[in-house]
Amino acid sequence: MNTLHVKTGDTVVVLSGKEKGKEGKIVSADPKKGLVIVEGINIQTKHKKARKQGEESKIIKTEGALRACKVMRVCPECGKATKPAHLIDADGTKHRVCKKCSKVID
Repeated sequence: MNTLHVKTGDTVVVLSGKEKGKEGKIVSADPKKGLVIVEGINIQTKHKKARKQGEESKIIKTEGALRACKVMRVCPECGKATKPAHLIDADGTKHRVCKKCSKVID
């Protein structure tokens, strides 16, 4: 079983590549492949050809997938990029914790 350090809905910052330093929200995550799709990051252009009469050809812009290791979660409390630590309570619930400010993320 593969796991990721980020989830769908997390705000992340890109660590490397042409989009380095940009922030966005995770739209979807694929733990088996280790990929995430971030809103507004890694925009790719696709050309769609008209298949029926009267239909127009289009140029569609979509977000491409990034490796999960190239993004890091941004703490909503302190605003810094951090890989979350895990804290297990006495009742057995698991929480993600910011390593910089020690606040519970979710």
